[in-house]
Amino acid sequence: MAQFFAEAGIATEAAPASAELRHGVPIGPSHVIALGGRVLALARFLRQRGVRIVHSNDGRTHATWALPARMAGAKLLWHHRGAPDAAGLRYLAPLLANRVVAVSRFASPRAGLYSAAPRNDVVHSPFDTSMRYNRSEARDAILADIGKDDTTCLVGFSGVFIDRKRPFLFVDAIAALRREAPDLDVHGLMFGEGLDGMDEQVVAHAERQGVGDSIHIMGFRTPGAFWLAGCDILMIPAVDEPFGRTLIEAMLVETPVVATKSGGNVEAIHDRSTGLLVPAEDADALASACVTLLRNPSTAALIARTARIEALNNFGVSRHVRAIMAIYDRMVDSEHSRAA
Repeated sequence: MAQFFAEAGIATEAAPASAELRHGVPIGPSHVIALGGRVLALARFLRQRGVRIVHSNDGRTHATWALPARMAGAKLLWHHRGAPDAAGLRYLAPLLANRVVAVSRFASPRAGLYSAAPRNDVVHSPFDTSMRYNRSEARDAILADIGKDDTTCLVGFSGVFIDRKRPFLFVDAIAALRREAPDLDVHGLMFGEGLDGMDEQVVAHAERQGVGDSIHIMGFRTPGAFWLAGCDILMIPAVDEPFGRTLIEAMLVETPVVATKSGGNVEAIHDRSTGLLVPAEDADALASACVTLLRNPSTAALIARTARIEALNNFGVSRHVRAIMAIYDRMVDSEHSRAA
């Protein structure tokens, strides 16, 4: 992170060491004890520097900085990128957060007697809208990688292989697609990391479904948008996704999207205008939507162009920055109002 800021010409200062919290590992008693032992040092660090706003961005930074921020008299902006039932959002944010920013309406805190919902704003995640990749070049790179020719239909999946992303459902959808359109040489490309042997399980599932030769585990690749540009379709079988990044990146590189009508997907995709939405947990529906696009290239191209315009207008960095800065201003203004 220091290097990232340095490259942008922004000076940084290292904060005091904090407790080690591993991503995806639930916070237990030992973590609470370790966090508690660093609260005073972190609060002192903020107070000595006159920090007025602490902007935390994930579960680990919420846990580390929420209490020190309040102890130092700083405002806490809790940026929530996860599910609405996350424990921190439900139990800690109402108590410690001055404002909450959720990446989608779906991810926002639910209303209730004890809730941060009255202090919530929805600001969609920002994207580099300047990205442009040669789709033919990207497609050729994929075809060379998997040893296929230009008659092949390429359907992509992108994301960590975890249950919420539904990698097995993707395999089921590719199998259904091949049954529905046996004349199309469809291949499923799975970009991302397989955690805890999930990639091996996906391969085994593909063999059981009779599409072992049609599913390709591509691994993690960067820049991700280049590889998305090489796909004919990006399929998103995920459920309860707060606001998927690859979905917007596909829109920006004009790869048509087929996604489940779930989570934040419905806030990014307008059905049959900027993509196709289908019921969740339905492999046949995913397959049929893909067949519609593959058999109607002019429709797919129109959707892709419309999607890019939508993404350019709504998900750029400048728009995101203006929204966040407006929230900062309101937080500081409220502080001034109480002082007066």
